[in-house]
Amino acid sequence: MPGPNLSFLDRLLAEADHGLRVIAARSPASAEPSPAASVPDAELAPEARRHAGSLMRVNHSGEVCAQALYRGQALCSRSAEMRSDMSAAAQEEEAHLAWCQQRLDELGTEPSRFNPLWYGASFALGAAAGLAGTGPGLGFVAATEDQVCAHLRDHLGRLPAADERSRALVTKMLADEDAHAHRAKEAGAWQFPKPVKDGMTLLSRIMTGLSYRA
Repeated sequence: MPGPNLSFLDRLLAEADHGLRVIAARSPASAEPSPAASVPDAELAPEARRHAGSLMRVNHSGEVCAQALYRGQALCSRSAEMRSDMSAAAQEEEAHLAWCQQRLDELGTEPSRFNPLWYGASFALGAAAGLAGTGPGLGFVAATEDQVCAHLRDHLGRLPAADERSRALVTKMLADEDAHAHRAKEAGAWQFPKPVKDGMTLLSRIMTGLSYRA
């Protein structure tokens, strides 16, 4: 993350550079080994491999969004503690992004062509959440992570049974995202009303549907 002593313009330019690298699938490799590293890669039928690749493309897009959401909050939050927490969360999510990219490469699947849109929109939402204050910002984190956990659970039920490598990765990601949501709630996240959550669910379905296809 950009250093705290940089000007806002310098930090904004650093964020633009990071965003371009994420969109171009050029994020640095994770120092934390993938949870799938020790799992044998099974031979999958072509249709099963395409399906697994599409699901993992959705997960990769989700991690692109997570990077943008957390980094947008870290850039714009008025609270130094919140900026520090969001920066730490973004760094944790970098491992997920690297793992998903590695699995896409193994499955011969390209990242979603919509990732530039997802990153830009998510960064703007994260920045708005940061400006809204600690309670709403944490509430946005908790609600977003709840959505992510829901679709990861769904993917565990939809991945080919033989694809233990992808399943190991998704299981680890699910545990980490659930922990992020729990920490946000414990820290004082606002409980968003049902219409807001319903709107977030609709947006999530649009994102996952488009990313599955392309």
